[in-house]
Amino acid sequence: MLERGLSPDFSAAAWAQSNALTSAAMETGPAIRDLRALLWASIDNDDSRDLDQLSVAEPLSSGAVKILVAIADVDSTVKVGSAIDEHAWINTTSVYTAAQVFPMLPERLSTDLTSLGQGQERLAIVIEMTIAADGALMQSDIYRAVVLNRAKLAYGSVAAWLQRTGAAPGPLASVAGLDEQLRIQDQVAQTLKRTRHERGALSLQTIEARAVFDNGLLSDLRSDQKNRAEELIEDFMIAANGMSARYLEQKGLPSIRRVLRTPKRWERIVVLAERLGERLPPTPNALALNAFLAKRREADPERFPDLSLSIIKLLGSGEYVLELPGQPIEGHFGLAVQDYTHSTAPNRRFPDLITQRLLKAALAGAPAPYTVEALGALAAHCTEQENRAAKVERQVRKSAAALLLASRIGQRFDAIVTGASDKGTWVRIAQPAVEGRVVKGSGGLDVGDRVAVTLVHTDIERGFIDFARSG
Repeated sequence: MLERGLSPDFSAAAWAQSNALTSAAMETGPAIRDLRALLWASIDNDDSRDLDQLSVAEPLSSGAVKILVAIADVDSTVKVGSAIDEHAWINTTSVYTAAQVFPMLPERLSTDLTSLGQGQERLAIVIEMTIAADGALMQSDIYRAVVLNRAKLAYGSVAAWLQRTGAAPGPLASVAGLDEQLRIQDQVAQTLKRTRHERGALSLQTIEARAVFDNGLLSDLRSDQKNRAEELIEDFMIAANGMSARYLEQKGLPSIRRVLRTPKRWERIVVLAERLGERLPPTPNALALNAFLAKRREADPERFPDLSLSIIKLLGSGEYVLELPGQPIEGHFGLAVQDYTHSTAPNRRFPDLITQRLLKAALAGAPAPYTVEALGALAAHCTEQENRAAKVERQVRKSAAALLLASRIGQRFDAIVTGASDKGTWVRIAQPAVEGRVVKGSGGLDVGDRVAVTLVHTDIERGFIDFARSG
């Protein structure tokens, strides 16, 4: 982290500020609604304690559903220019490695005082959206409120229950009406997902490698795939982030948008489709690409994650950019949306905290807490630090993989090419699901190619995994 310009430790001033806090921030007044009576619940990873959002649904007589998403009001505790804010500015994100999590905020805040923990009354920014039966957004609003999390739920158990492959999570029996709440939210999320894909949002399926420990020792990197409960939260957060972006523009405030530009390597995506017997237009087209992906998912579900990974690599990385009201801006190609920001994870991402401060200024009718010049610099800085954090996470993950593979030198693997440039060629093997560099025989390989490789060298300290092309 130090080599990448990130700080693994909080400053003494940040620790002192954190330790001086005795309770969660709380405010009252006509601008803050009391929504504690609603059946709010969180859905996150089993071990997550830094809970950023809650959701609840209110069916309407018209067949529409009002979805409310509550976002933790981190700004009420972490003030601009404070010692804790300065650390958040340095890293701009929590860094999740197989060895350790390095939170953006001290855990006393992110897992307690600014977390929407079960049974805790907390200040929040509420994004309210009325969704028609066909998935159209009918009305929306943003306001401040006090909320109460009735149940801390986990992705895995909720997904199994929704798909009828597992028992109902415990809280569903103890909180009356919560089971029906989740069913309604799932139905709305599925409708939102369908309408997004009809607009051209890409249906991609990635595999994440999760470190598994046995008595403190790394024993495996297990592949995790997105489930239905994760999709539920993802669809609500995409809708909420779009609403936040549009709200700031309507109020005449600048913002930091999250964009994914039109892919520069579209011609390679066309080639991959041709190899699979499909044709894509010569110029980037999200609708055509998504139709191709949907067809391939149905035709070859086992290999679809590999195709998804190739497409993701060719699409490139998202970035943060300054948006000024009334000026055109490139949207998010992968989500097929024009207006998009990050606003739903202020405990974990600095751009979300910046957006929250802008939203609170807009709600209060106050000027933006940042100048246009400062927001432009912050957008560039957050993009750079996010990329650096991703490199740290990737390197530690590769160190973990090198540790697991150290005893398998000389073994042959089936792989898919995930990167090809002047800097080198990289492939991913399936078990464990890790990437390594092709140090011999990489000529002619490009993203998406399938190739047999032999493991020739590992370096645990530096996270190097080297392969030679076989045959």
